[in-house]
Amino acid sequence: MTGYAARHTTPATAEEAVAVQGALRGRVVVADETPPPGRPGTLVAGVDVAYDDARDAVAAAVVVLDGGTLEVVEEATAAGPVPFPYVPGLLAFRELPAALAALDRLRGVPDLVVCDGYGLAHPRRFGLASHLGVLTGLPSVGVAKNPFGFAHGPLSAQRGARAALTDPATGEVVGAALRTRAGVKPVYVSVGHRVTLDAACAHVLRLARDVRQPETTRRADRLCRAALARAVAGA
Repeated sequence: MTGYAARHTTPATAEEAVAVQGALRGRVVVADETPPPGRPGTLVAGVDVAYDDARDAVAAAVVVLDGGTLEVVEEATAAGPVPFPYVPGLLAFRELPAALAALDRLRGVPDLVVCDGYGLAHPRRFGLASHLGVLTGLPSVGVAKNPFGFAHGPLSAQRGARAALTDPATGEVVGAALRTRAGVKPVYVSVGHRVTLDAACAHVLRLARDVRQPETTRRADRLCRAALARAVAGA
């Protein structure tokens, strides 16, 4: 038991949630403290969350893969009531309690956590990957399916092509659009905590070996949906 869940308290209001993001944002470390991508024996964890708001249920899954073989090493899930209303930019507060509880159920400690969501590519530069990374101290990366209002320039069609993801209002680079399969829509990678953007992209390319999404995300998505179905059925 690592006690990650005890490090988070769900705020009572959106205003309090924004204040929490502001207070924790300064703790994000942008430096590569991750093992080399693809190193055998590295524990790479994927985190994903599914909701059923109509039934007030949320479930999180963590799937840990061997960084070299991409074989599953360990899995854990957690479910509970939805803890926070839907507010754009504050989705982490809906996901953190279940995600942290699932991480607490792992026997091993991941070397890297890959979140289905955003890190610094967030209006306040503090999405789920950064929030989870700061609370746990684990290196973390955000990998999203859409750019969340940010923009990028032209991207060539080959696998590995990359373009800076920027804030149109300020020009600040907040992440990267990364082509993980030739001719397929990119994913959107951003720093969470204790990693650089270059390292984050290298890890994602290694994890997205055969499909658009990292294998961590693909497996965690499947597992959290199954956990949610069980939670709803047992309610």
